[in-house]
Amino acid sequence: MKKPRPIELLAPAKNLECGLEAVRHGADAVYIGAPRFGARAAASNSLDDIAALADYAHLFGVRVYVTVNTILRDEELQETERMIWQLYRRGVDALIVQDMGITRLDLPPIPLHASTQMDNRTPEKVRFLAQAGFSQVVLARELSVQDIGRIHQACPDVPLEVFVHGALCVSYSGQCYVSEACFGRSANRGECAQFCRLPFSLVDADGKTIVRNKHLLSLKDLNQSEVLEELLDAGASSLKIEGRLKDVSYVKNVTAAYRQRLDAILARRPEYVRASSGTCRYTFVPKLDKSFSRGFTHYFLHGRQPDIASPDTPKSLGEPVGTLKEQRPGSLTVAGLTSFHNGDGLCYLDEQGRLQGFRVNRVEGNRLYPAGQVGRIRPRTPLFRNFDQDFERLLERPSAERRIALDLRLEANSFGFTLTLVDEDGHSVALALPLDKQLARTPQTDNQRAQLAKLGGTPFEARNVEVAAVSGYFIPASELADLRRRAVERLVALRRTCYRRQLRVWSDTSHPFPQTSLTYLGNVSNARARSFYAAHGVRAVAPAFEVEHTPGAVLMFCRHCLRYSMGWCPTYQKGRSPYREPYYLVSDDGRRFRLTFDCKHCQMLVGQ
Repeated sequence: MKKPRPIELLAPAKNLECGLEAVRHGADAVYIGAPRFGARAAASNSLDDIAALADYAHLFGVRVYVTVNTILRDEELQETERMIWQLYRRGVDALIVQDMGITRLDLPPIPLHASTQMDNRTPEKVRFLAQAGFSQVVLARELSVQDIGRIHQACPDVPLEVFVHGALCVSYSGQCYVSEACFGRSANRGECAQFCRLPFSLVDADGKTIVRNKHLLSLKDLNQSEVLEELLDAGASSLKIEGRLKDVSYVKNVTAAYRQRLDAILARRPEYVRASSGTCRYTFVPKLDKSFSRGFTHYFLHGRQPDIASPDTPKSLGEPVGTLKEQRPGSLTVAGLTSFHNGDGLCYLDEQGRLQGFRVNRVEGNRLYPAGQVGRIRPRTPLFRNFDQDFERLLERPSAERRIALDLRLEANSFGFTLTLVDEDGHSVALALPLDKQLARTPQTDNQRAQLAKLGGTPFEARNVEVAAVSGYFIPASELADLRRRAVERLVALRRTCYRRQLRVWSDTSHPFPQTSLTYLGNVSNARARSFYAAHGVRAVAPAFEVEHTPGAVLMFCRHCLRYSMGWCPTYQKGRSPYREPYYLVSDDGRRFRLTFDCKHCQMLVGQ
């Protein structure tokens, strides 16, 4: 019989607080930024915080991955090597990396995961990485379910990590150089300036304006919550939530929502099993549209779709709550069934397509009294709530508990009593209580069960409590409570002792890389990385764009295509544009970026 495949829900952590809440709300693994060299420079963490997260997470069998996924300069390699050893000694389970130079360092036996910034979108690339020693591969966000299936069929033993929720980069990850070119802030160095969220005008070769002042490169947010089973069947084994810059309420809500959906699948699909332990219970109902989003999309999971962009605003719209029915001085009435709360934040798109918003000061049914002045809103304008005061208050408080199921058995021995604990993973401890046996005056079964089941403040919950064989004896409540406490402490220590990190012994390999030469797209910025590629048959390696700006370089490689968005795609729509190419994106400061269309590979290129 085929062994069930472990399925991992992977949640983000901006900091220790977010990491702990990700575990409590159902994550099987958490990824968090290293003290340095992570692809979100604003989300770095201390070694002590990472150690505290690992210590807590491992109790539930939850793994902790640390991002060290920037490209590195030669002078940074020694510090990186030292930091990796420090992370390993603090219990980190794996590193998510981009720079191949790391593989040439003196590493501890820590697994390496291939970051999506390596541009992992073909079976050949994934197979190469697995043969090079990478234990998990993060796939490009742009892949379809068929693409994922082909990679899994070609590399069935390689764990594939797939993004399922959160913000989308418009360029293939690791293949975006526009922030470096324009602002000296490299996305591959963790300093992305969010160029794709800026407004642009689209003009043609004759200077005619096609679209004016829209966020033409800004995408909606990914939401695959309704198609998780498709992803599992295609071969995904790690489902990744984006958001290492998101706040703790986002982590709580989104992690809980995906935990519930994934558990429902695992309950009826025995070929898939959960990758960690414990059951989560929540004080709130998770709702994905309550957290930050620019609207949702499946992106390219089911092929090219017409509605993946968010051109009106790069900010969060939130959940639709109705339309404007009536506006009076100082108040407005909403047509819809939503209930509102004092302090809610609402927004709408005005007649020029600009996002406007206001805070609700007071609510009377569907009549809202805003705090401050609100401009004129056309009747029947759609309204959205991007801040739900009551929902946020729920998440400000403790909102989840995660408990490991525990069976307890109290029985008599020749000199007293023995308490045996067995948790849901089969870890077992037995602790004796030397005590003279005294017959009880009244039945003790209920009292003894209740005392043993008092597991609050521990990571456990009682599943079965067996005391029938000793119910005729009197055991002081204080003695029984102390016995239970000491047994639980031993079981916690045993779970930590039995936790086993995956270990990886690295060795030099020489199997050929899928290419024999690398341009700036290889992101090679140090001698160790060049040495790696040379050992794998790459004869020519150009420096990374961050090392040497390549004249005429394409700055972004995008599956999102403006020609398709306008209805002019010659492949899918058989459309014909009334404007003359080439087209240009023009930013507010007058910079021009030329667009070209690579129909063979179905992508749009942004250059200077």
